[in-house]
Amino acid sequence: MAPLVEPSAGFKFDNVKRNQLLGDKGYKLPTATKTGTTIVGLIFKDGLVLGADTRATAGPIVADKNCEKIHYLAPNMYCCGAGTAADTEFTTNMISSQLALHSLNTGREPRVVAAMTMLKQHLFKYHGHIGAALVLGGYDSTGPHLFTVYPHGSTDKLPYVTMGSGSLAAMSVFESRWRPGMSRDEGVEMVKEAIEAGIFNDLGSGSNVDVCVITKGNVEYLRNYARPNERVEKEQSYRFRQGVTEFYAPRAARRDQDSAEMDTSA
Repeated sequence: MAPLVEPSAGFKFDNVKRNQLLGDKGYKLPTATKTGTTIVGLIFKDGLVLGADTRATAGPIVADKNCEKIHYLAPNMYCCGAGTAADTEFTTNMISSQLALHSLNTGREPRVVAAMTMLKQHLFKYHGHIGAALVLGGYDSTGPHLFTVYPHGSTDKLPYVTMGSGSLAAMSVFESRWRPGMSRDEGVEMVKEAIEAGIFNDLGSGSNVDVCVITKGNVEYLRNYARPNERVEKEQSYRFRQGVTEFYAPRAARRDQDSAEMDTSA
């Protein structure tokens, strides 16, 4: 009887119990860099607009103030990523290469629904262990399309979407102001305001606003379209004049001084 051979592909969970034991003993386990994130998308009259903030976090630390969360998939589609930064980056890179091969094999521009199917099937296979929450947008032969793809593989197709830790703040902007048939400038401005709502109301989102406008045969990637957190010159000077702060000599120095005074008095 042939021995049971573990498959080489997929995740392995051999070290789960070991890591749990180390955690119980007080050892601090490494944390993944996450994007915190506010990502959004909406459809306007001639295409669609994607938007994202630029803060990446590692626990309570801001790991990157100006990271890119809008990832290239194909010449006619881009994808915003929220969740674990490495997972969103490598997942979108992998699907991008598969779309390029698909386009070469068929001789046609890839459809947005094809990218959505590839993403959902890949994520579902790993049952949410790949921390990638995505907003997929593109313009193909059937018009503009906007999807959300959740880490477990479920998807939505809507005229406006938000995802990430700042999604509720961003959705409040869309639900109160979005309307069908908007112009390009109106769509870009609304996406900017939705991302800024996430930046100012969610600690996991911050820094700048990236925008990507996709229309038929054209893509505009507006890196750092808005900078709502620019440093400004301080209104007052916080330098103190010399001698303001009281200084206490270290205990050893005081002991040496006391002994020296005792010697001189003798």
